[in-house]
Amino acid sequence: MLTNVVDFFRNLPKKQCVQCGEHIDEQHECYGNHCDNCLSDHDL
Repeated sequence: MLTNVVDFFRNLPKKQCVQCGEHIDEQHECYGNHCDNCLSDHDL
């Protein structure tokens, strides 16, 4: 059975920062995995 695409993205779990575990407020399909606080501390 096919899942509605909108429902699929709404039901994805909230993303968490890989460094501190804080929830990331952004699109779930985004590739980033650090929150803004850790990103500023993280050397790119």
